[in-house]
Amino acid sequence: MNSRNSLAKRKKVIAAATVIIVLIYLVQLFHLQILSPQYREYADSNAFLRRSLYPARGAIYDRRGTLLVYNQPTYDVMMVVREMDQFDTLDFCHTLNIDRERFRQLDADMRDRHKNPGYSSYTPQLFLSQLNVREYGLLQEKLYKFPGIYIQSRTERQYNYPGMGLILGYVAEVDKNKMAADPYYVRGDYVGKSGIELSHEEDLRGEKGVEILLRDAHGRLQGRYEEGRHDKAPVSGKDLTLSIDMVLQAYGEQLMRNKVGSIVMIEPKTGEILCMVSAPTYDPALLTGRAFGANYRLLESNPYKPLINRAIAGTYPPGSTFKPAQGLIFLQEGIITPDSRYPCFGGYPPLGGHPACHAHASPLAIQYALTTSCNSFFCYGLNGMLSNRSKYPSTGAAFDVWKDHMVKMGFGYPLGVDLPSEKRGFIPNSKFYSNVFKTDRWNAHNIISIAIGQGEILATPLQIANLAALIANRGYYFTPHVVKEIKGSALEKTFTIRHESGINREYLELTVNGMADAVTFGTCRGINLAPFLDVCGKTGTAENPHGDDHSLFMGFAPKDDPQVAIAVVVEGGRFGATNAVPIARLMMQQFFRGEIPENDQWLETSVINREILPYVYTRNLPVRKNEPNKGEQTQ
Repeated sequence: MNSRNSLAKRKKVIAAATVIIVLIYLVQLFHLQILSPQYREYADSNAFLRRSLYPARGAIYDRRGTLLVYNQPTYDVMMVVREMDQFDTLDFCHTLNIDRERFRQLDADMRDRHKNPGYSSYTPQLFLSQLNVREYGLLQEKLYKFPGIYIQSRTERQYNYPGMGLILGYVAEVDKNKMAADPYYVRGDYVGKSGIELSHEEDLRGEKGVEILLRDAHGRLQGRYEEGRHDKAPVSGKDLTLSIDMVLQAYGEQLMRNKVGSIVMIEPKTGEILCMVSAPTYDPALLTGRAFGANYRLLESNPYKPLINRAIAGTYPPGSTFKPAQGLIFLQEGIITPDSRYPCFGGYPPLGGHPACHAHASPLAIQYALTTSCNSFFCYGLNGMLSNRSKYPSTGAAFDVWKDHMVKMGFGYPLGVDLPSEKRGFIPNSKFYSNVFKTDRWNAHNIISIAIGQGEILATPLQIANLAALIANRGYYFTPHVVKEIKGSALEKTFTIRHESGINREYLELTVNGMADAVTFGTCRGINLAPFLDVCGKTGTAENPHGDDHSLFMGFAPKDDPQVAIAVVVEGGRFGATNAVPIARLMMQQFFRGEIPENDQWLETSVINREILPYVYTRNLPVRKNEPNKGEQTQ
């Protein structure tokens, strides 16, 4: 009986063991065939080749419909490592014009999962990018010799003009952080890195397609799988139309040659940016193709920083261009009236004549103070506001009211332009000064330099131009933007919202009159274009601790139906009337006339040839060797 029980137990154990082993195999088989992506890739790669089809990136036009950026074909070498049998690597290297060491490095980079997070030996991987037409032809002829090697076509950016690089931006190979953040991208893809190419990347890039090719048992391609019924065609990126006028932009870049600074012109009624010059700039064609790395290093090492868009990322003391904003606050807060008068005897008397001021009639009211750019008037105004205890409980409370007005006028924070890297400038609040002085018992005389746009105050050229647009509109502005239209899509609502300053219309009209008088008989006489055009303006001379003062101008025209607002900043240009005003005059002539009249051609020659640099930066900049063939433009 015991032997029978023992035999039965053994049978049960053997049966159980057999079942367990079968289950283990079934689970493993299920895991390999159903759950394992590596197995699926291997199985699929034996039967299919999935080839990505890259869309054409959207073209970019200026406001007149002039083509600025388009595409031309380029080719990438792709490898499927599992398919690579032994082949003549020396012949392969010779065909691609690379040496063996370069081949080994490219191969190692391709297989490195840190550099190429999506690496798989079963799927096509990027080996070498951006073959030109000649290299593509040579490789195509010999492709049968190199199993596992494929050619993938894509497009490369081309530029019709050698300027505007800082607005357009550039595209470059995607990095691993971007690949990790967005599954759309794989190694070898290109992505916008700056300018419009970055801020409108999703509009411009389009959608990838896929082509599925069938293999036979020997891995040879047999054509499209099920006649392409599972293929997906790529969707081209959306074309963009910019608000920029390329003629105006190119002329501004010419005027700023061998200078450092910026020109910004805005259409006040819409917020559309008509030109945005940052000097120095670069030819966008330099940051394409295989020379990208070398050219980028040259640009990055240039001491005048041509990769920085000074129009939105350069911050400067606004100097006297800040005075119209000051006057509007003092009027709105009731600190002064249009008839209030303050004395000036060559400087601000309560502080022993500091800050100093040039000679003019005294005492004077706000309109004439704007016309003559009187420092003393605005110092009196700031002191009157910060010391007024009938309106404000403390200096700090008064100052924060002042600061809130400045923010409403577009200072202290990014305006929200549709370009990356916009800086906020700097408008301090009361806590900032309480921390600086380590007490709340500070007063206007401790910070009097901010009354004339100096001290801690910083603004971008875009913010200064936006102030001109706000005054031109008599109290409001639209968010400045450089994209006018996205084909097939609507612009962000942000660009159609009116930002109100809260300043009474009568005070704005008074300010407009003061700026008009500054042009006819004040500090801006160099931009007087009457009777052809009524210009309103304000000069600025901003102290620069690193050298000569900066030269500034801001204004708009015509006076009663403004079509354009402008700001000009010339670093180290000294007085506003010396360099900024002549540049603004020529830009106004170009905008309204479309040409420079004969009586201003001498000025044009003088400005273009004027060098305001320790040395000429263009000697350090790479230069485009070949201009594109305008007759072979493609999109």
